[in-house]
Amino acid sequence: MNHGFQRWGILLGVGLVIVVLDQITKTLVMHTMHLHESIPVIAGFFNLTYIRNPGAAFGMFATTNSAFRLIFFVGTSIFALGLLGTIFYRMHPADVWGQLSVSGIFGGAIGNLLDRLQYGEVVDFLDFYMGGYHWPAFNVADSAISVGVVSLLVLFAMDKKGEQPAPGVLAEEGTLNGKEEARRSDHDL
Repeated sequence: MNHGFQRWGILLGVGLVIVVLDQITKTLVMHTMHLHESIPVIAGFFNLTYIRNPGAAFGMFATTNSAFRLIFFVGTSIFALGLLGTIFYRMHPADVWGQLSVSGIFGGAIGNLLDRLQYGEVVDFLDFYMGGYHWPAFNVADSAISVGVVSLLVLFAMDKKGEQPAPGVLAEEGTLNGKEEARRSDHDL
């Protein structure tokens, strides 16, 4: 199978699965719950709570003008999607972990962008808490973004420490990747 097709298939496949799961769960919440309704799932720890967040993470920009928010968040989302596409394109074909991570972030960004375009705000419903402290409610798209970012950070940290060999020591059949070539050149001197 063509590696380029396979790579872009990962981005589109993972991204599509996340967008579909995100939109289905949000639709179910909107059609089965009232705004601000809360259903306990695990007492003292987790509720399904239907809220709408007009702002960004942790409610940032929630009180700004709605037209500004729409332009700002749609523009920021489009920029982020372009940046993610560039990062994905530049990844080594054998870096499946990185590709999956970027694909998760990509799918999550599209899921929340769709909410902003449809409703002018994002539907959140996952509400974790302990005692009186509630983590800000979030959704499937937010989860995919968070897991993708943490996964990339772990990947970058491992690569910097040298704990994980660079993806695909053999970049093409019979050739070494740049890092391995540099190591061999330094060692041979």
